[in-house]
Amino acid sequence: MASTIGVAAPMSLTPGTRLGPFEIVSSHGEGGMGAVYRARDPKLNREVAIKVLLPAVANDADRLTRCQREA
Repeated sequence: MASTIGVAAPMSLTPGTRLGPFEIVSSHGEGGMGAVYRARDPKLNREVAIKVLLPAVANDADRLTRCQREA
C-alpha cells in the first residue's frame, strides 16, 4: 500500500463505500488506535491504507502525532 491517512471518526466501512475520493476495498485490521482499511485512490490509480482513528486517539496530541508519523 502506498500511503496512509488518518480520519478522526469511529466508523465501520464496507467494501464499495466511498470516503472522499477513495473507495474501500477491504478491512485490513484493527488495533489500539482504530481500524485500517485497504482502499483505492482513483486519481493516482493505486491502493492506499486508510486508518480510522478512535475518538480518544484523535483527541490525544501524542497519539495523533504518532499516527501522523506512521503516515
